[in-house]
Amino acid sequence: MRYLIILMCGFILVITGCSGFGSTEKESLPVEDEIHIEVEKVEEVGEREELDNAIDKGVSSTEEAIEEVEETLQPKYKLNPANFLIQPLQEAVEKKVVLFTIDDAPDQYGAEMAQILYDLDVNAIFFVNGIFINKGSGKEQLKKIHELGFEIGNHTISHKNLSKLSAEEQKREIVELNDQIEEIIGERPRFFRAPFGVNTDVSKQVVKEEGMQWMNWTYGYDYFKEYTNREALVDIMVNAPELIDGANLLMHDRKWTLEALEDIVTGLRDKGFKIVDPKEIK
Repeated sequence: MRYLIILMCGFILVITGCSGFGSTEKESLPVEDEIHIEVEKVEEVGEREELDNAIDKGVSSTEEAIEEVEETLQPKYKLNPANFLIQPLQEAVEKKVVLFTIDDAPDQYGAEMAQILYDLDVNAIFFVNGIFINKGSGKEQLKKIHELGFEIGNHTISHKNLSKLSAEEQKREIVELNDQIEEIIGERPRFFRAPFGVNTDVSKQVVKEEGMQWMNWTYGYDYFKEYTNREALVDIMVNAPELIDGANLLMHDRKWTLEALEDIVTGLRDKGFKIVDPKEIK
């Protein structure tokens, strides 16, 4: 909040200084009121960095900055629950897109993978496991992944097959991880992926109560033995028969996936695919 107020104060003062407004103490009072009003609007939008970007682009007023932020944050895509494809909400939105998702993070390479994707200007959902958060450098890796701007998803506490657990155990697997993630990064996940893609009526209800969207994937290969090397994995991820508009790509926190990641991004882009930002998904 303090950062936002300082930011908006500086921005308003630049505008008012140029216009000659605010030359007296009495005249400056409405500006202070305006700051608080606009800060509340920004908080409703919920993305401080997007406001920074709007201001950096040289918009002519605070109101225009707010409007640009709101437009930027409008969802452009939805998840098709029947096939887990990412589909545009409007005809004008780019259709030739894929979604990157990384499961079983942050094990050993999650933070490195996030840095590679960040450097390539690619966003993704990192579906994290409680067992990895709570060992070694897990918490630090999770913080770094989040600080780089990546969406953090819920992949359960212990990565067990939910269909083999009681209703109480299923709820604990999901809700306790949400609590842990919120404690570490200050946000609760928006997306849920069940281990092995096994969702149950109970897990779907818990996910709904938590205000999340559950999803599986359309294809992924890095957990098959024949694709546990960089060359084979790049080839199949870029040339898979399942690669269609809106494909939901599954990858994991693995050494060979780390090594293949940049070439997968390059190969997909060479084929004309845009990698969708999860923040654009409704």
